[in-house]
Amino acid sequence: MFSIAIQQQQYKTYILSDEIAGSQLEVVPERGGIITRWRIQGQEVLYLDAERFAHPELSVRGGIPILFPICGNLPENTYSHNGQTYTLKQHGFARDLPWQVTEQVTHEKASLTLVLNSNEQTRAVYPFDFQLAFTYELQGNTLEIRQQYQNLSSTPLPFSMGFHPYFVTSDKNQLEFAIPSGEYQNQRTKEISPFHGNFDFGLDEIDVAFKQLTSQSASVVDNSRKLKLTLNYGNEYPILVFWTIKGKEFYCLEPWSAPRNALNTGEHLTVLDPGTSYQASVRLTANFF
Repeated sequence: MFSIAIQQQQYKTYILSDEIAGSQLEVVPERGGIITRWRIQGQEVLYLDAERFAHPELSVRGGIPILFPICGNLPENTYSHNGQTYTLKQHGFARDLPWQVTEQVTHEKASLTLVLNSNEQTRAVYPFDFQLAFTYELQGNTLEIRQQYQNLSSTPLPFSMGFHPYFVTSDKNQLEFAIPSGEYQNQRTKEISPFHGNFDFGLDEIDVAFKQLTSQSASVVDNSRKLKLTLNYGNEYPILVFWTIKGKEFYCLEPWSAPRNALNTGEHLTVLDPGTSYQASVRLTANFF
């Protein structure tokens, strides 16, 4: 049995439930269309910094923020288009703007569709017309995020897309990684290192990109929580980013469609012709054992 309830917390919150599986998903459309919580049998899968979340002027650290129209940051937060310079902050604006709920489904699954349309605010920093439609689908212990990107401009629409899921963990040294790549690139130094399935969690920060993926699935086993997380992604996502900070009880495994600064370099940049649309999908499965 599936249901969707609405609770007025600090923000209007949609709670998707699969009662038989005991799984719940919380979505806050007006705070960047973000998934804030995902629980299975009462256990939290995601990390959320509730204090930051309570302050609208701060970016959310937790849940599953949406990255659009860029992933990562741009040098000095700027890019050029048609000879004009624009300012765009890290990860773009989709995670900060209110989204609109357009559809709710509780037959055979619990799903919620949200839409973000271009407006004066977005056009000031990104001179294009677009519509994004994301469907969050909960079934059993699986969450699928289906996306549609539509170019409503009369010119080609360049963008990158991604997600920034924060997974809660109590002991990073008990994490086991199965990431389909033999190397990663440090996002700051650009240095490439071999990957043997583990990280040095003694470092203050780890921020690396896996760009040579050999399959469309990655997983992390958290032995401290008896949890296996599996991330499946389409060809639209050729990059996985791993990020964590020392002393914080989270790690992030992020599917990106393009690397940092793609809006300037064109590397892996998605460019949609006028009047066309583009589909993508990401699926997360959480198994407690």
